[in-house]
Amino acid sequence: MTFTRTAINPVTWSVGMGFHQGELVEGHTRTLYCSGQTAMDADGKPQHDGDIAAQLALSLDNLEAVLGGAGMSLADVVRLNVYTTDVDLLFRHYGVLASRLAAAGVAPATTMLGVTRLAVPGQMVELEATAVA
Repeated sequence: MTFTRTAINPVTWSVGMGFHQGELVEGHTRTLYCSGQTAMDADGKPQHDGDIAAQLALSLDNLEAVLGGAGMSLADVVRLNVYTTDVDLLFRHYGVLASRLAAAGVAPATTMLGVTRLAVPGQMVELEATAVA
């Protein structure tokens, strides 16, 4: 069964930043709820201490690995939550995320939250996604 996704943008400012206000998904059969992905290597060791751009890229790689395990890709992400310990710094490197989403042809509904810290000391960004295929 196929599904359709329709962007819901009662206001349009978010489109220029690479995300929709909402995404209506109809007719789907599979939904994957991904745990937060950070810049950890395959052995669970944190990587790229102090380098938010590199952490963001590795977090995306890890998210793509989880998606791939379910036969999905970034193109299937309909919801993305971004947690960061430094919102201003993340905005300076937001292109890392925006370019990967754009390359996948997706602009999921997104929330960014500044948090005091993440579960693993030294981690500065965590990505939590919902995908539908």
